[in-house]
Amino acid sequence: MSMLNGVHHIAVKPTEEQYQKTVELYTGLLGMEVKMKWGDEARPCLMVSCGDNTCMEILSGESETPAGGPLAHIAFATDKVDEIIAKVREQGYEITKEPADLELGGKPIRIAFFMGPVNEEIELFWEK
Repeated sequence: MSMLNGVHHIAVKPTEEQYQKTVELYTGLLGMEVKMKWGDEARPCLMVSCGDNTCMEILSGESETPAGGPLAHIAFATDKVDEIIAKVREQGYEITKEPADLELGGKPIRIAFFMGPVNEEIELFWEK
């Protein structure tokens, strides 16, 4: 079962060497369900559910990912910010911002950030 509630369309493009670890993070640790597979053994691709009607593509790349990662960040909606951070910490991923309660536009939120396997920054966002 996914720990996420949704996101707009996003995609990450890990290198061939990073592909499996990327798939394991999103499908295993975060519990995202594989909706579609395409490509071949050399260039596999997946479409995974983000917990609602939105999806994320995991595309197999050919060259090195830029130092800053393939995206600025991916913001996932979830009410399980602390639970997910505990799991990613156990797996050795870098937490770049510990869970924190903030106010955004007059609304209370809880957020946290961590780095994924292809140096992508992932935000966990809970609008309380």
